[in-house]
Amino acid sequence: MSLADVVRKAESKINAFNTHRSKKSGWVPSVIGYTGYGNEEQVRVFARVLMRAPHREPRTAAARGFRQFFTIQVGGFPVRVTAGDKTIEAVTDDNGYLEVLVEGHGLTPGWHEVTIAPADSPTEEQSASAEVLIIDPSAKVGIVSDIDDTVIVTMLPRALIAAYNSWFVRTDSRKAVPGFSDFYAELRRRHTPNRHTLTQTPVFYLSTGAWNTFGTLRRFLQANALPKGPLLLTDWGPTPTGLFRSGQEHKRVQLRNLFIDFPDIRWVLVGDDGQHDPLIYGQIAAEHPDRVAGIAIRNLTPSEHILSHGTTFPIDRLERTHVPLIEGADGYELLKQIDKLP
Repeated sequence: MSLADVVRKAESKINAFNTHRSKKSGWVPSVIGYTGYGNEEQVRVFARVLMRAPHREPRTAAARGFRQFFTIQVGGFPVRVTAGDKTIEAVTDDNGYLEVLVEGHGLTPGWHEVTIAPADSPTEEQSASAEVLIIDPSAKVGIVSDIDDTVIVTMLPRALIAAYNSWFVRTDSRKAVPGFSDFYAELRRRHTPNRHTLTQTPVFYLSTGAWNTFGTLRRFLQANALPKGPLLLTDWGPTPTGLFRSGQEHKRVQLRNLFIDFPDIRWVLVGDDGQHDPLIYGQIAAEHPDRVAGIAIRNLTPSEHILSHGTTFPIDRLERTHVPLIEGADGYELLKQIDKLP
């Protein structure tokens, strides 16, 4: 039996014990909705079911980061998802997560709310709404943005620094990398004839960060005037093949999903050179040159590189690609080169 198997079994037993104990204390399964996305034919809905104490006061935005990681997930929990004209039933996975594809929803382009509720005897307290973005069929260019060390200063995924930023820094004190609000606003303006229909230039935030940080990240984006968009996060738990999920594979899978769901959109991929974004984006561009409109890389400082991975220089270089590439220390430097992108 591998170490990953041992950890997964231990995690399952601990969670089962906590679930039983919390139920005896009056806690109930409650849904948390995440941002989803889709087109006029289908929409992806993301959510999670966790145990929650009834009538608990909501945590403030300034709470210590570690509080968002203390959760009791509810696996195998049946829910009912309603998106527009369509209602389907689904079941959460072992970690309480839900990702479903709802077809024939009848929603128009723009932001909408869908409802996720327990399939049996749902109550308002246990149910949740989740925002979904239906992309305008006229969209030709979209943006995929990394988060950590690209638009937010976190020095991830170096273990000790990551733990400090995620667990101990107050969730309303994260610092933004300068200039990205202006850079994204100009990118969207260039590809949106009508400023009132910004679904024509969608922005997706693709990160190896945990779903537990969803609320914190959403508030951060809003507070720093970054464009609203679906967040595509991951789960840090053990898998059948390892102690942690592969962040690189998570990004590749999510990018390929976007390519499949939106075959007419070409994407500007934005990341940083602190970890593997140059390698991932370069490989994706080489595999799908017709789907990548350009690549923008934020260059970390030598001190940021040391905190990120222990050396003063990038650990990965961008593979040779024929798609337009710009690099800079922050959003303002990228904005100066924006004419190099489509």
